[in-house]
Amino acid sequence: MRPSTRASSTPNRRRSGRRPDRRTLLALAVGTGLVATAVVPLASAQAATAGQLRVDQLGYGTGDTKIGYLMAGGKVSGESYRVVDAAGKTVASGKVGGTSRGSWNSAYPDVYPIDFSALTTAGSYRLVTTGPLSLTSDRFTVENPATLYQGLVTAGVNFYQNQRDGSDVIAGPLKRKPAHLNDAHATVYQTPDFIANSNGGTGDEISGNLKPVAGAKPVNVEGGWFDAGDYLKFTFTASYGDDLLYASARALGASAPASLTTEAQYGTSWLNKMYNRSTRTLYLQVGIGEGNETSYGGDHDLWRLPQADDSDKSSYDVYAAKNRPVFEAAAPGAKIDPDVVGRVAAAFAFAAQADAKAGHTKDAAAELANATSLYAQANTSPSGTLETADPEAYYPESIWHDAMELGATEIALAQQALGDSAATSRPYLTQAATWAADYIKKDSGQDTLNLYDVSAIAHADLVTALRNAGDPSGLAVTPAALVANLKAQLAGAVKASAADIFHEGGDYTNFDVDSHTFGFISTEALYQKASGDTEYAAFANEQRDWLLGDNAWGTSFMVGEGTTFPDCMGSQIPNISGSGNGTGAIDTGAVVNGPNGTDNFSGGLGGLLTGMVKCENDSFTAFTGHGGEYVDDVRSWQSSEPALDMSGSAILAGALQASLGGKSAAK
Repeated sequence: MRPSTRASSTPNRRRSGRRPDRRTLLALAVGTGLVATAVVPLASAQAATAGQLRVDQLGYGTGDTKIGYLMAGGKVSGESYRVVDAAGKTVASGKVGGTSRGSWNSAYPDVYPIDFSALTTAGSYRLVTTGPLSLTSDRFTVENPATLYQGLVTAGVNFYQNQRDGSDVIAGPLKRKPAHLNDAHATVYQTPDFIANSNGGTGDEISGNLKPVAGAKPVNVEGGWFDAGDYLKFTFTASYGDDLLYASARALGASAPASLTTEAQYGTSWLNKMYNRSTRTLYLQVGIGEGNETSYGGDHDLWRLPQADDSDKSSYDVYAAKNRPVFEAAAPGAKIDPDVVGRVAAAFAFAAQADAKAGHTKDAAAELANATSLYAQANTSPSGTLETADPEAYYPESIWHDAMELGATEIALAQQALGDSAATSRPYLTQAATWAADYIKKDSGQDTLNLYDVSAIAHADLVTALRNAGDPSGLAVTPAALVANLKAQLAGAVKASAADIFHEGGDYTNFDVDSHTFGFISTEALYQKASGDTEYAAFANEQRDWLLGDNAWGTSFMVGEGTTFPDCMGSQIPNISGSGNGTGAIDTGAVVNGPNGTDNFSGGLGGLLTGMVKCENDSFTAFTGHGGEYVDDVRSWQSSEPALDMSGSAILAGALQASLGGKSAAK
């Protein structure tokens, strides 16, 4: 879970919702007194020096604009650069200097771009400066852009595999073991009331005792994916993640790795457990974050490996570990908030499309039936707060037209894939167009592609569905209007990128900059495919560069991609299983929140929880600037916790750009 909030003086070790720009700041605090001795940050391993070189540590496409950055302690004179290959041969060279892009912080008052775009030969290289500073960059590659981007897909899928719960886990380097097998016969409870906890937290403390739903039978919700660094499972985030996996597999077609398709199917298998079509019941989540702070606790009160939970005999942990509760999105057959319905219905419809293409028509028909049944349960006149989780503060959502557009669009595409008549798909195309028009009129400009806004995927797929249907007339929106809105979603970020020292289009003083930035890369590909316009292709590459090392902090924000990447994530499995401070296995493909506003770190990081392995790499604070701070520390939920939707955003960006066949390399 990610915070929608600003940290208090004693921040919770676990994110609880998130805050895109349109969200209201709430307060976070620690759970139940498990904080131990405070930890003093290590001395900077990368302390401020006279200069730093930054490059995209993953690499550049052969035809990309290739920009590195020299962060200098003052104006540069007499500095030159060389690009050297693996054998040490100089393959490009030039002068450093000219106009600085501005001051990053007091230690680095000048930042100079180094353009080595003339290098187009595939290979492995380093950027070297000579003169007063004499610096050498991390190694990077130059290769076919499709190959470059597809690596993000493979890595991201690995993270999803590591997040598996239940019996069907993949051991891998993290030595995962089956966990939460008791979820196979979980008790359904009434949605509890939540109150602000005793230290002023987000309102995730439960009031009183949990009460079972009268007459409800135990349900099998075993499996699925852990949401983030904790072990809760949410239908809202899992369905979004599954949407991204299926969309990525569809974009790559025959080039999709088998693991991508398998993981998408794994997600659907759990969603099938979370929705009972016969009783028309959608289950919202498994587990609780906090308890009532007196007689029972929650998942966030523990730091352990997940396989320990089924044998946890502590009465205080009864709901946190051994007997995790399940909550309904609504009573059986009742209307359900549309933000959840749209995402889950879309996941079923995506699965139907994939099975229809593979010739598995019976499975496709069943998945489509789930999609249409759930879609019909949407409450399209919601009032008050939209429910995404219990409590909703974990993932506060305020818009829903985009989700319903996505659900209706994917249903229409599934019907088309199954060969249904145009008359059959027309009602869903009509509804999708209506929701799209409502989004453009009422919601556009509030957000861009990420967990909370799926309109970019919905718009692009609706264009496809309408074209498949012969561009029917009389609908609430036209393909041209959809394409125009895709472009509008990019325009603001493109403007911000042009003004930013490192050409970042997102807001690194707020939560979720990494997922939003991967979202820009995806949106550019969707726009390019729908319009044929490559105007923003170079912008997409700049966003990739920033995410993977060409930033002030000199780190990739995706584990395993690049030379320097998150090593001390706020995630239990890699922390306990050995990734601390560069030793042991790593959680390849995990994407973290990334830089965040300095005010979100004002209260410090707190102490270690019982069971938490000390892991801190706070050297990046030397590069705090322009209101953004990044800390690689197991306690730093503000910047270092991974999540399904974050890695999913990288998978989608990689797949969509790879599917362009190199056209993204346009300058």
